[in-house]
Amino acid sequence: MTEKIVDALGEACPVPLIKAQNAIKELAVGDILILQIDHSCAMKNVPEWARKEGHNVEIEEVDDGEWEIIIEKV
Repeated sequence: MTEKIVDALGEACPVPLIKAQNAIKELAVGDILILQIDHSCAMKNVPEWARKEGHNVEIEEVDDGEWEIIIEKV
């Protein structure tokens, strides 16, 4: 299992979503993508996209206004 961290802090939509889509393509099934974001728009769009693709998604607030979206590729 590989864990890939993608830093999208300071990026506005749709950049975090595009970064997540590109990164997930490079991963194998069972690998984890951790997307670091601080934009509330991405908080909604990225998990919505990932779930629609069938991936497992968790969201952790790591700081005030900063989140990690954890996507397990399935």
